[in-house]
Amino acid sequence: MNTSIVARRMELTDAMREYIAKAVEQLDKYNLDIIAAKSIIEDDSKHGKPQTLVEFTIHLAHRDTIVIKHADKDFYAAVDLAVERAKKVLRRYKDKISDKIGKEVPHKHDIPATHADLEEGESEIIPAEPEHTFSQEEAAAYLKETNYSFVAFMEKGAGKLRVLYRRKDGKLGLY
Repeated sequence: MNTSIVARRMELTDAMREYIAKAVEQLDKYNLDIIAAKSIIEDDSKHGKPQTLVEFTIHLAHRDTIVIKHADKDFYAAVDLAVERAKKVLRRYKDKISDKIGKEVPHKHDIPATHADLEEGESEIIPAEPEHTFSQEEAAAYLKETNYSFVAFMEKGAGKLRVLYRRKDGKLGLY
């Protein structure tokens, strides 16, 4: 992760720079492919009241850029609160990704680990009937509204087993 620290209208001491660097390192624990994290620290005194504005800009691979801003009288408090907000946002991103993956991939306990885990006489391949009976247009609409990569269905009228899938170019393919 590339990190940069910029100070505006104030001087940062080495201790302040180290504090910010350690705070930004905490964001790595979410394993979200953070490309860069930019920290902007600014003296934002208004009407004679000293105030420090902390802004974190976090660039994620294949995702949006996250911008967190927080202002406080105390520099360290402003950094801590901004980092906590950034952690909250990154944790939500990670949970969202985990939930999406968890719904599409069967859980480990649903699949026998080895052939020995199967009961005697039980086959590894279990035939199943498709859950859906669609026309091709209905299957296409269903696939577009879900996040699945394919749907197996019985075609209305023909009684054939068909598979509609998403192609890499964004179009739909049909078997």
